[in-house]
Amino acid sequence: MEHSIDCPFCNAELIYSEDKKTQACIYCGQEGVTDKACPSGHYICNTCQTKNVQDLIVDYCLGMPSRNPVEIATTLMKFPEFRMHCPDHHFLVPAVLLSAYCKTKRKKGKLREWIKAAQNRAEKVPGAFCGTHGSCGAAVGTGIFVSLVTGATPLKTLEWDLVNSMTGRSLLRMASYGGPRCCKRVTFLAIQEACLFLCERMGVQIDVPQEIRCAFSSRNEQCLKDNCPFYFG
Repeated sequence: MEHSIDCPFCNAELIYSEDKKTQACIYCGQEGVTDKACPSGHYICNTCQTKNVQDLIVDYCLGMPSRNPVEIATTLMKFPEFRMHCPDHHFLVPAVLLSAYCKTKRKKGKLREWIKAAQNRAEKVPGAFCGTHGSCGAAVGTGIFVSLVTGATPLKTLEWDLVNSMTGRSLLRMASYGGPRCCKRVTFLAIQEACLFLCERMGVQIDVPQEIRCAFSSRNEQCLKDNCPFYFG
């Protein structure tokens, strides 16, 4: 029996063994036979392991039954190929919000169309946008989300208000904690602010945990630690 790398979901040490077992994939639910085991049963099938991050976001948001955008985002960010800081977060935010919204509002028929549109829009927001343009990509992601569910265009009235108010609120919330940047911190803040906005301005209730505990702080050399609302040591 040989010990290897840690499980990305619970940090337990994966154990390689000659005894193979059947397990269900965290991301697609399909069962597969594996010779490496996490004590808590976490498993990623070969098909999902070979997906790029963007494809995984699409597939998981379409198939995951959860209505909790924080839960969906956290599971996706634990994918081994999902980097600590990267532009994929710009797509992640609207994707998980769309997933939760469509399941809450029973609009799953729109989900695939909206997620693909969000992906196309998010691709136009490059990395380091927060520092070079003063507009964090995760905050822009909340605007993309509201734009899609309201059908906003540059010529509409209320919808234009909602989209820009959403992005503005996200940015102000993020700025209140200062820098350096952290893509995980701003992702959680964006999701929280978007859910508050949905309730206050659009009458849609999407529940998020009152306490979010970041599982990624050890990977961030610039972590704010106690000055971050999601840090727990």
